[in-house]
Amino acid sequence: MAELISPDFPEVYVSTVKKKLKSKATWMVKAGLCAISLGIVQAQAADSDFNQALIAANNDNISMLDNYQASMQDSVLGYYPEYWKLSSDLVTQSPQAILSFVTRYPNSAMAEKLAADYIEAKVQAGDFASARPLLSYVTNADEAESCAIGQVQAMAGDPLVFSEFNRVWLRTNKQPESCTGLARLMVNSPLKSAQDRQQRLWTMLRAGELGSAVQVGQGLGIGLDFAELNYIATNAFNYLQNAPLASSADQAKFLFAIARLADSSVDMAAGQINQYRSRLPQDVMRYAYRIVAYKAANSVMQNGFNAQSVGWFDQSYGYPFSDEEAESYGRQAIRFGQWNAVLRAVDSMSLPLQQERMWQYWFARASEQRGGDPGTQAQGKAAARAFYTNLALEDDYYGLLARDRLGQSLTKLGTSYSPTTQDFQRLDGDVHFQRAFALYNINASASYSNREWNWAVRQAYLKHDDGMILAAASRANSMGWYDRAIYAAERTTKLHNYDLQFLTPFRDQVIQHSSNVGIDPAWVYGLIRQESRFVLAARSHVGAGGLMQIMPDTAKWVARQLGESYSSAALSNMQTNIRYGTFYLSHIHGELSNQPVLATAGYNAGPNRARRWQPTDMPLEADQYTESIPLLETRDYVKNVMTNATYYGLIFGRNNQTIAQRMGKIPVQY
Repeated sequence: MAELISPDFPEVYVSTVKKKLKSKATWMVKAGLCAISLGIVQAQAADSDFNQALIAANNDNISMLDNYQASMQDSVLGYYPEYWKLSSDLVTQSPQAILSFVTRYPNSAMAEKLAADYIEAKVQAGDFASARPLLSYVTNADEAESCAIGQVQAMAGDPLVFSEFNRVWLRTNKQPESCTGLARLMVNSPLKSAQDRQQRLWTMLRAGELGSAVQVGQGLGIGLDFAELNYIATNAFNYLQNAPLASSADQAKFLFAIARLADSSVDMAAGQINQYRSRLPQDVMRYAYRIVAYKAANSVMQNGFNAQSVGWFDQSYGYPFSDEEAESYGRQAIRFGQWNAVLRAVDSMSLPLQQERMWQYWFARASEQRGGDPGTQAQGKAAARAFYTNLALEDDYYGLLARDRLGQSLTKLGTSYSPTTQDFQRLDGDVHFQRAFALYNINASASYSNREWNWAVRQAYLKHDDGMILAAASRANSMGWYDRAIYAAERTTKLHNYDLQFLTPFRDQVIQHSSNVGIDPAWVYGLIRQESRFVLAARSHVGAGGLMQIMPDTAKWVARQLGESYSSAALSNMQTNIRYGTFYLSHIHGELSNQPVLATAGYNAGPNRARRWQPTDMPLEADQYTESIPLLETRDYVKNVMTNATYYGLIFGRNNQTIAQRMGKIPVQY
C-alpha cells in the first residue's frame, strides 16, 4: 500500500491516506469474501436442484431439464441435466452429440457411463459404426460393456480381439447378452479350429442352447434339426435305446440325449453311457461322462453331493475342459478330498483362471497332499509352501488361510496411516470427490452418489494417492457414510488404515446384544460388515432389511420368541435390528452344532440348507466345506464374514483366533 503514496506528501496527509486506503482494502476483502460466500451458496443451491432435475428426467420433461441445465451450470453436478437428456433415447443420438459431452467432461463418471451405455445401445441395434468413435472413452468397462466393445472391434475387422474373450466362447452359465452375441461372432473367427467348434457344439448341446448349437453345427457341416432335437429332449431315454452313432450329427444327438436324460437322472444317463461304451469314439465317450459329471456337480441343491461325480470327471479327462466344467470338477474333488483330481482340474483350467488366488490356494493344498515316493512328496510340499508364501502377502481370505498353513499366525494389525492436512487439501480440490460429497449432502439416490464416489476412488487409485483416498474415507466415516468409507479404505495399495477398513459403529449396542446371547461380537461385526456395510436403511432385493439384513418372517419369529409384538418398523430401528439379528444368529449357531461356518452359511441361505451340505460320513475341513457350497452368494458370504471376523477379533483384542481356528471343522450330519 505504501508504494501508492508519494514520499513528498506531508506526514499528516500520508497518515490520512493510509487510513482511507486501509479502510478501502478491508471493504474490498469483505466484498470478496461475500462474493465467495455468495458463490458457495449459489453452488449449493444449484446442487440442491439435482433431485428436482432427476424427477424431470424420470418424467421425460426435456424443457424442464433445459431450465435446470442453465440453473445448475455453476454446480459440480451441472452436467447431469444434459446427461439425462442425452440418455433419454440413446439409440437415436448421433456419435457427435455423445462425443461433445464426453470431451467437455473428460475423465468423469457420467461421461464414462454415457459412452459405455451408448456403445451397448448401438451394438444392440446393430449400428457398430456409430459406436466405434466412443471406444476410447470407456476405460473401466464392466463385463457387458467389455463384450459390446469387443463386438464393435470384431465388426471393424479385428479378428485378434477374439483372443481376449475366450472366457465367453464356452460359457453356458448366465452372462450378458452382449457376451452371448460376441461368442456367436467368434464362430466365424479364423482363430477357431474345427476342434474348438466341436467343443462349442457339444458344450451348447449339454446346456440345451439349441440356437447356438445349430449355428456352430452348420459351420462344421453338421446339420441339426430343431424339430428332431426337441423330440429327443422329451424322449431322451427312448431315443437312447437305439441311437445311431455313425456320423458326427448322430454323435451330437447322442450327447444331447445324454444331457437331457441326466437332467432328470445322472445315474440313468451314466448307465446308458456304459451300455454304449464299446461303440463310442473315445472323445464322444469322454464328453458323455463330462456331461453326467457336470450335471451331478450342479444339481447339489436338488440332489445333494454325489461322490461319483469326481469319478465321472476323471473318466472325461483327456477331452478339453471349459473353465466352468473345470471349476465344477475342482470343487467336487475338493469336497471329497480327491487331491490328485484337484490337480488335474486346475491343470485343465485356462491360464487366467489358474492364476486366481482361489485356485492357487487349492493347487497348494492338493500339492501338499500329493502321494507317491518321498521325492515326489517333498516336491509337492515345497511347491505348496512357495504358493502359500505368495498368497500370504495379501490380507484376504486365501491370504489368511495361507498364513495358517505356514504357521504364521496374524496376531496384530499393521500400523494405520492417519491422513495429513495435505491429504485433505488434495481431497478438497478433487472434483470427483466434490461431486460425490455434494450428492450425499443433498440425499441423492445412492446409485448416483456411490457411482461418483467409486469413480473418485478409482481415479485416486490410478494416481497412487493413498493419502487422499484415506482422507476421503475419514471424512465419509465422520459423516456416517460408512459403506463408502470402507470401500475407499479397502482400495489403498501402500498406506492403510485398518480402523477405517473395519469400522465399529454402534459398538456399545453390538457388544451388549452379542454378549446377551453368548456369541462373539467380532463375528457379529464380521457379519454386519458383509450384510449392510453399516447402512441402517439397507434393503435387499428379497426384502431383508437393516444392519443385519433380517427377513420380515424371521423378525416376526424372533419377536414371538421374545414375547414381543412385531412391527414392520422394527427392521429400521438400529437397536432392534441388532437385538433380533444377534438372537437369530445365536439360535442357528446352537441348532448347527455351535459351528460358526455352518451358522454363517445358515444365516445367509437358511439353516436347513447349511445342514444338508454337511458331510455324511466323517468331519470335513471348513475350507473344503466352504469351497463346495453350491450357492455362489453363500460361498463368498461365508469367506467374507469369517475374514472380517478374524480382523475384528484383532481390533477388539479378545478371542484373537486365526481364521482356521475360527472356522474349525464341520461335523457330520446328525
